[in-house]
Amino acid sequence: MPQLDQMLSGTKRFQAPILARSLGQLATSFGGFVATCTAMYLCLAVSLWITLPISVLAAGFLVRIFIIQHDCGHGSFFISRRANDVIGSLCGLMTLTPYAFWRRQHARHHGSWNNLDRRAASGLDIYSSCMTVAEYRALERWRRYLVRLTNHPIVANLLLPPLVFVILYRVPFDAAKGWRRERRGIYLTNLALVALIGSLGLALGYGHVAAVQLPIMVIASIVGVWLFSIQHRFEHAQWMPDASWSFAVASLGGTSYLRLPRLLQWFTGNIGFHHVHHVNPRIPNYRLEECHNADVGFQLASTLTLRTALQASRYALWDSDLERLVPFRFAAANSRCLRRINQHSGD
Repeated sequence: MPQLDQMLSGTKRFQAPILARSLGQLATSFGGFVATCTAMYLCLAVSLWITLPISVLAAGFLVRIFIIQHDCGHGSFFISRRANDVIGSLCGLMTLTPYAFWRRQHARHHGSWNNLDRRAASGLDIYSSCMTVAEYRALERWRRYLVRLTNHPIVANLLLPPLVFVILYRVPFDAAKGWRRERRGIYLTNLALVALIGSLGLALGYGHVAAVQLPIMVIASIVGVWLFSIQHRFEHAQWMPDASWSFAVASLGGTSYLRLPRLLQWFTGNIGFHHVHHVNPRIPNYRLEECHNADVGFQLASTLTLRTALQASRYALWDSDLERLVPFRFAAANSRCLRRINQHSGD
């Protein structure tokens, strides 16, 4: 495993934002989003069924806007902290995300990912956390059913993401008592959204606004959460106790390189180079690939293709004996084997 100081020193030359590229990404992302939304409103006059397919393209631009928000939260999109916060807050209005609250939540993730002894520090996060096989087997039956239900791909990847962005982000559901600024930011974001959506509704009709914006938000939230989840929860993701946890091992062993087709890589803002991002979160998204190609150490990260990434959602439990993530059915099957062994030994 490469030394952390060597990797960090090699990545520092990529962490300076390039103003022209940041502004260009803002223009294409917001411009594309506004253009596709406008096309959807115009198409509504003809047919809803013509409008809905365009929502997939609009959702792609919204995912890209979220990546800009993500960079702003890390202070990597602009040199100026104020510029990052202003643009990050603007992106948050588009993604229905209270920027300051999300930024602090996300900072907890970067301080505790793939650390078995610090999972509680990440808060209510089922997408980059996990339960061990032993912990799962120790649960009462009804709690095992509940854990399996919330982690079922349909629930976790299709139903929960829209609820998180549309409903949960309207309240400080996972905020510590001392997060006064972040709590205030949630309510200010809600007020701004009321003003924005209210104005659109008065001008275009609330039914039209719902018919355009809700499908976009549903698709974008599902895609965005899935991207984040599979880059932390895949079969060979490494989890370790705090005593053996290290930044380099967790970055290269606990996150993945998601190799996507060029068009999808563009729409997802290079988030597939997540292993590079965890080594140095100050690198702007548009420089992650360049950094990845410059250091052979990054080739050690687990690589997922679109096909293998789609299969990764079944891995949810950490098996300390096998040192990999396993599906729930694996833990259940082994539990039955253990019961049979205990019965035979008792005889």
